[in-house]
Amino acid sequence: MNGKMVGLFAGIGGLELGLHTHGWSTELLCEIDSGGQAVLGEHFPDVPLVPDVTRLDELPGGIELVAAGFPCQDLSQAGRTVGITGARSGLVDEVFRLVEPQNGPTWLLMENVPFMLSLGRGAAMRHITASLELLGYAWAYRVVDARAFGLPQRRLRVIMLASRTEDPRAILFADDAGPTTEADPASVACGFYWTEGTRGLGWAVDAVPTLKGGSTIGIASPPAVRRLDGSLVTPGLSDAERLQGFPVGWTAPSSDVAGVRPGHRWKLIGNAVSVRMSEWVGSRLSAPVTYDGRLDQALQPGDTWPIAAWGRDGVAHRASVSSWPVRAPYESVAGFLEESKPLSARATAGFLKRARAGNLRFVDGFLDDVARHLVSVGGDPARAA
Repeated sequence: MNGKMVGLFAGIGGLELGLHTHGWSTELLCEIDSGGQAVLGEHFPDVPLVPDVTRLDELPGGIELVAAGFPCQDLSQAGRTVGITGARSGLVDEVFRLVEPQNGPTWLLMENVPFMLSLGRGAAMRHITASLELLGYAWAYRVVDARAFGLPQRRLRVIMLASRTEDPRAILFADDAGPTTEADPASVACGFYWTEGTRGLGWAVDAVPTLKGGSTIGIASPPAVRRLDGSLVTPGLSDAERLQGFPVGWTAPSSDVAGVRPGHRWKLIGNAVSVRMSEWVGSRLSAPVTYDGRLDQALQPGDTWPIAAWGRDGVAHRASVSSWPVRAPYESVAGFLEESKPLSARATAGFLKRARAGNLRFVDGFLDDVARHLVSVGGDPARAA
């Protein structure tokens, strides 16, 4: 199945680019960020682009799919966590407004962070599923890991699909490769966040942790990778684009926008939808299967939201699938980074000082490697004491 689609909260086009590989044609884009607008304008030059979803009166005619990676700032563990009623994440209600007409699109595809499943004891998901059912939609969602598609980034995202006429389970639950076993951290390169060190680390085995949008003032915040030789490096912008499945240079047009900070490209990349995730959704939309959910269990009031579920007519069910729908050939992080540079002495010293002062547990030898790296880049060990 393919046809015409609209991209709301389009960012830099991750959902749209992945779906295009399976025949979907974007008829309208909506994005408020000026840097994102520049990227979309460069790569989708013939598609009308509107900046503000609240000023969009209706969708174009003949639309079969609406894609909406609605803002996660109020739902993210790294963000404000005020919930679905926040000024940013609450904009999801604009999506429901636009798809409300009964002759609206066949499919609604949404993406967001998995923390939304537990925030406010699941209030965000209750709001979204109730809104969908009020509009007559059957829905399904699944937490999906970007590593399943071969990318060395431990990135979990909720992919949600809804339809008034079709069965979204036939798309999202069609594949399941089952859970995976991580490698020995001593045998592979491992990623972490050098900006942390006291309460968390973001440790990722043979991968980088989830790419983030950086600080609120546009300062880049890339992760670091401890290589097998003990050295510490950070990925470059082109590495980050590839880690999200985009071609190198995809976000370069944002650099030409007046008033946009250089680090804004990191924000655009970190907030984007992984292209390989949307490619997978597109592939299954083209080849749905019949899903037998007879063994799925109904969720009871007060139950936590699982990693995968579906519902209609006021009843939700737990689906027995993992966060790895497929298991694509894996690209080890050690050989993936092509634009990396050593973690600076200042960043290394700051991380090491925080790590030593806190009570986190680390993999054997990790802090020794950090200390040696600090000396190798000309840092003063006394600054990390």
